[in-house]
Amino acid sequence: MTRNELLKILREIQRGRLNPEDALELIRHLPYEDLSIAKIDHHRTILSGIPEVILAKDKRPDEVVLIARRMYERHGRFLITKAGEEVYKKLRIKEARFYERSGTIVAGSLSEKGSKKILIITAGTSDAAVAEEAQVTAEFLGHPVEVIQDVGIAGLHRIVSHMEKFKEAGAIIVIAGMEGALPSVVAALTDRPVIGVPTSSGYGMSLGGVAALLGMLNSCVPGVAVMNINNGFGAACLAHRINSVALTRPRDKQ
Repeated sequence: MTRNELLKILREIQRGRLNPEDALELIRHLPYEDLSIAKIDHHRTILSGIPEVILAKDKRPDEVVLIARRMYERHGRFLITKAGEEVYKKLRIKEARFYERSGTIVAGSLSEKGSKKILIITAGTSDAAVAEEAQVTAEFLGHPVEVIQDVGIAGLHRIVSHMEKFKEAGAIIVIAGMEGALPSVVAALTDRPVIGVPTSSGYGMSLGGVAALLGMLNSCVPGVAVMNINNGFGAACLAHRINSVALTRPRDKQ
């Protein structure tokens, strides 16, 4: 439940259109619903602006399905990350969509829409799975998204040709493996917030993404935020918060 949804319930009570018993049924799972295997935080959106999301990794498929179905019954939406096709097939929810490359399953989205675009940029095609996770998450959180693929620093002219699109974005997510230099390049070319995501693509001394992570953390460009390795979900959540603050921030006085 979001802040706006709770306000709507309270206003319906105030206007006499909703009796207290029915209202209690709508909010009875405050602060959470105990399923024994999990405690679903149905109202996390009110506190953080981001609903609880299901991490399927290391959970049994039946556990993931139970949690997702209960979320869907309550809110008409859910997001599952790091899932396999078995979970998707067992869900049997018509609206659910499975993104095989990233292992993401989604149904519905937040009703609040962000006015600013989130731009996602990848260094190479090998980074596409992480980009897909970021894209699905950002769209679930209510933002328009554009993805620019395969513009790594091996051919700088490719990213330069897309610079006009930087101006349209509220936040830019830059995803790169190997040495992880692309976020620094993008951040040097724009005043928009840049979120770097190192990926495990690479070989030898890339060390499963550690080299890219260290490269981004050591960026000489001020103000680059860095996520954990392959964390497209976290990058989208940070971009969501950046956009949300921009939407609620009072405008400068004329």
